[in-house]
Amino acid sequence: MAVRSGGAVGGTRAAVPGGGVDRLRADSVGLAGVVFMAVATAAPITAMTGNLPIIVGQGNGAGAPAAYVFATLVLTVFSVGYVAMARHLTAAGAFYGYISHGLGRVVGLASGLLAVLAYVVFEAAVLGFFAYALRGLVAAQLGVVLPWGWYAGLGLLVIAVMAWFDLHLTARVLGVALVLEVAVLGAVSLAVAFGGGGPDGPAWEALDPLNALRGGGGSGPAAAGLGLFFAFCSWVGFESTAMYGEESRDPKRVVPRATLISVVGVGLFYVLVSWMVVSGNGAVHAVEVARGLVPGKDGNSLFFDPLGAHLGGWAVAVFRWLLVSGSFACAMAFHQCAARYLYAIGREGFLHPALGRTHPRHGSPHVASLAQSAIAAALVAGFLVAGMDPYTHLYTLLALLGTMAILIVQTLCSFAVVGWFHVQGRHPETRHWFRTLVAPLVGGVAMAGVVVLLVINRDAAAGAAAGTLLFRLIPSLVIGTFLAGIALALWMRARRPDRYARMGRIVLEDAAERAGGPGAAE
Repeated sequence: MAVRSGGAVGGTRAAVPGGGVDRLRADSVGLAGVVFMAVATAAPITAMTGNLPIIVGQGNGAGAPAAYVFATLVLTVFSVGYVAMARHLTAAGAFYGYISHGLGRVVGLASGLLAVLAYVVFEAAVLGFFAYALRGLVAAQLGVVLPWGWYAGLGLLVIAVMAWFDLHLTARVLGVALVLEVAVLGAVSLAVAFGGGGPDGPAWEALDPLNALRGGGGSGPAAAGLGLFFAFCSWVGFESTAMYGEESRDPKRVVPRATLISVVGVGLFYVLVSWMVVSGNGAVHAVEVARGLVPGKDGNSLFFDPLGAHLGGWAVAVFRWLLVSGSFACAMAFHQCAARYLYAIGREGFLHPALGRTHPRHGSPHVASLAQSAIAAALVAGFLVAGMDPYTHLYTLLALLGTMAILIVQTLCSFAVVGWFHVQGRHPETRHWFRTLVAPLVGGVAMAGVVVLLVINRDAAAGAAAGTLLFRLIPSLVIGTFLAGIALALWMRARRPDRYARMGRIVLEDAAERAGGPGAAE
């Protein structure tokens, strides 16, 4: 079971049932680096500009900040159980490993394939947004018009090159991008706050928690459900903290802290920004702008108008460029997530064992990273050849597919916490009636509710892409992937018991649970 050195510079190898495996490079990032990676995956500027106008226009109306308050509370409760498990299990597979331990290998592999599906398509989805934003910006400011595929290809190439090296380089780049994103969104908020709070003053009523359950303009619970779904979507990626445990310093402390900082910090920031944006436009006017009722205005005007009014046109120009850099950073972060899931499953002998190799010098999952780049390129090329729009189709459809998949995995992870600590009786010193029982149960039920909201409101969420074949196939793709995982796990149990024994069990030596060691659930 001991971890031994795999080289002076590169990764390490661990003795586990069925042989050794390549390890990722340890000590690549600290607490700040993991937080930057996770928050960059959530992409604050992309989440705000993409989701807030929908919440204001079609969801909770001027009560949008309350939707973010509600989502912050639910995700914080979810994180309590998540970090309790993270203190004992450190693995690049994150959800895959947690669910395998808590609910068993069969459900674990099915959930792992769902997570792979989600993160694999997320990179291509965000590259669609990146290409859309960059093409429009270059055309407007430089007068150069190129097909969107050129911009998506540029993003793919740069991400593939950067991901070849160890995580430290990516963490630095994402850290700079994240600081700039937070700075410009903070500038909007502070400009409004210190400028009197908008034309009608601060919209205190927007923070009323009951607004999270109300539709804007009395439009009813369906609109409130849509708003809550998009509020929760703004956090997709925060759970990636656990994926970097093997590469972080002191993962038992770093991962739990990074998770809570990401959830609570991002939540408070979203509440502030959404509140100031609504206040800066005026509660009534904000809804009119978001619904497209004001000539010459669109969703981005919610941000551009108060920013331009308080800081000038230069600030709006900077904001537009940061939308591009923010979406690129988000795509790069999702690439890292996808590569680590492919690596985690590959090193256990599933899909292809080559995916489980790490670079001898950089300790990066370079084979899995190249595979992810190839998949993302194929997805982008498919939409390009089909003549589809990078935003309306590529971004929207793949984001919906990935979000449905990852929300189901998050739900199962909550119940895995209960199963591991209370049904299997692991780690009585950590077991607690709230942290490992009530909190994950409440979080799991709430996350399941978000999945239901997505299913109910998927037509509205897809917008103009709702009539496409891929949109109609999204539920089937998610269900089919999960069932395929179950079938593969059952086949492995019957025909390849050695591989089945490894399933979801490769974790760091310094974690309490080790492959084949005490506490390895069946």
